[in-house]
Amino acid sequence: MGVWVFLFAAALLSLERICYLRIWRNPEAFRASCMRAPVIHAREPVNALRYLFYGFKLLQCAVFIGWCYIHGDGQLVALAGGRFANLLGAALIMIGQLLNLSVFYRLGNVGVFYGNKFGYPVPWNPKFPFSIIDHPQYVGALLTIWGFFLVARFPHDDWYFLPLLETAYYFAGAYFER
Repeated sequence: MGVWVFLFAAALLSLERICYLRIWRNPEAFRASCMRAPVIHAREPVNALRYLFYGFKLLQCAVFIGWCYIHGDGQLVALAGGRFANLLGAALIMIGQLLNLSVFYRLGNVGVFYGNKFGYPVPWNPKFPFSIIDHPQYVGALLTIWGFFLVARFPHDDWYFLPLLETAYYFAGAYFER
């Protein structure tokens, strides 16, 4: 693995967490920047944050696919880890997406996209998935990432680098967004 490839991937993947942390810490500055958006719908901070979310997920997918392509000698999925790794990876992806979809179902866009920071009432929801785990959206994202790399890169030496990096980023995000 090239150090520069890893550092480039790390820099690109850090943009999401840095952006969210800045918004969480200073929602009024984000609201003010939204007011200058050329699209009226994006002037609402919850909508703007949702658009950023979509963009960051596209960037994250592009980095993951690029990583697999570079380290897979032009192949995107190795599938060399065997049936157990592939099944475990698929299970992690499904559980992770169940958690993510459940968060969106319980909180809606306003709750997921920091509506409470922008003055919307977002009551605490004690139902699943919040009843079983703190930060279910972050856990869901991490399970999906680990599952993807189990399927795509395991057992190659690089398979865990980006999942470990993303785990550190998500833990930092959860810590600093308290």
